Amino acid sequence: MSSRDDDTPKAVLSEAHLIQRDWAKTYRERALRLFPWVCGHCGREFSGKRLRELTVHHKDHNHDHNPPDGSNWELLCIYCHENEHARYQVAEVTTALPSGQPSEPSLVHSPFAQLGDLLKGKLPK
Repeated sequence: MSSRDDDTPKAVLSEAHLIQRDWAKTYRERALRLFPWVCGHCGREFSGKRLRELTVHHKDHNHDHNPPDGSNWELLCIYCHENEHARYQVAEVTTALPSGQPSEPSLVHSPFAQLGDLLKGKLPK
C-alpha cells in the first residue's frame, strides 16, 4: 500500500501533472525549447532516445546562473561537455602553478647534443 491518503486515479494523474510542470521549468527543458537539438561544438544532431545525450553546459560554469533567455547555456553532447570541463580543469591547474616553477620540466639529458660532431666525423675520444 502507498503512504498517500488519496490513491485515486484522479489524484495520481494530478500529481503526475504537477511533476511534469516542475520538470518543464528546469533549465534543461527550457534550453531544449530555446535551442536546436545540435551539439554546439561538434555539430551532431540529436532526436528521439539519443536526445538524452545532449546536455546543457553553463558557459560561466555557474549552475545557479540560469537566465530565462538562455544566454548562459549551450547544448553540448556528453562527449564535448566532458571535454569542455576537462579543459577548464587543466586551465585552473596550469594557472595555479607557483610563478617560480617552470610549466614544463627541463630536460637533463639531450641524446642528440653531439650528433653534429658525429656527422662531421669528429668522434669522441
